[in-house]
Amino acid sequence: MEEESLEFSSRFNEKYSLVSRKMIRMLSENSRLTSTEIAGRLGISRQAVAKRLSRLEKEFGIRYVPEFNEDKLGISNPHIVMVKFREKPSQSYLADIFSRSYITQVVVSVKGTYDLLIYANSLSRDAYIHWDKGMQILLADYEPSWRSSDIGHAQLGFYPLRNDLLGRVSIPEEYKTILKALNTDARASFESISKQSGMRVNRVVYNFKKLLKLGYIKRFTLAMTKLENAVIMTHFAKYNISRTFENDAKGTRPVYRADDQYPLVSRYIITNQLVGSYDFFSAGVFDSPEVAYKRNIAWFRHQLKPERPKLVYGIVDKVIVGNLPVRSVDTYKEYDAIVWSPDFRKEEHL
Repeated sequence: MEEESLEFSSRFNEKYSLVSRKMIRMLSENSRLTSTEIAGRLGISRQAVAKRLSRLEKEFGIRYVPEFNEDKLGISNPHIVMVKFREKPSQSYLADIFSRSYITQVVVSVKGTYDLLIYANSLSRDAYIHWDKGMQILLADYEPSWRSSDIGHAQLGFYPLRNDLLGRVSIPEEYKTILKALNTDARASFESISKQSGMRVNRVVYNFKKLLKLGYIKRFTLAMTKLENAVIMTHFAKYNISRTFENDAKGTRPVYRADDQYPLVSRYIITNQLVGSYDFFSAGVFDSPEVAYKRNIAWFRHQLKPERPKLVYGIVDKVIVGNLPVRSVDTYKEYDAIVWSPDFRKEEHL
């Protein structure tokens, strides 16, 4: 099973031409590339780029978004929540209560051993605690089993932020205006941002460069909101950590880097090390539920047998609030694994 898991080829990715896949990779790495720049790199005409991109945008519901540096913006309380209901509320009710809170960034309905995945972040720990308790009260009639974990380390991927949260960060108003405009469309021209904001174009350009210099934006990328003929499986893991945990965990890391060459959609879109109710979270894109279970859940259990991981998992049913970062990246380059020191017990941590 270990060797097989490292050989990955998705029927979903193979359906699309290399030109389309390379185009999506370029825009995932920098969604502000112009059609002329893309055409030059691919060796095709600008008109061919525009036509192909228009088709891909419609087919996948592509949104162009920034990947923000949340710590630099003072948004430093990232939590991921898993919820299982005794009786699941309607998606319209969930959308209503969660979208009204600026702390809620992503809410995903799941079919499986749990019902709801939530990413929340806030400007203070007190604000997060208030949100956490308030949401549980609003959902009390549905008897939720609510499991919240801090995101200790984001190894791969990110969670797109909503403008409601960006509007509350402690930076100059002009900066916030431009950040929100870019969050609505990361490919927006300086001229269109100028018209929306009332700022002169040269002022928009100055503030844009300042935002990049301050490190508020890591990159401009994209998110696909429609994904047919493929499934997204998510899972949480809780370990019974043994003395061999580090060696066991090393065996899991290569699979998160394994991918097609130039996939239209990367195999794994998120992996997080957690602290709290669970120890690990991942979201991956697979050809079918059967492939997802075999290549994700069954493989994970096999690889970490000594830790006897407790797993909750499911297939994404619908994104209720926000977006998931479904895109194409070089996972080998992007994946950032924590490696614990074998001398941990001898260090100052204990």
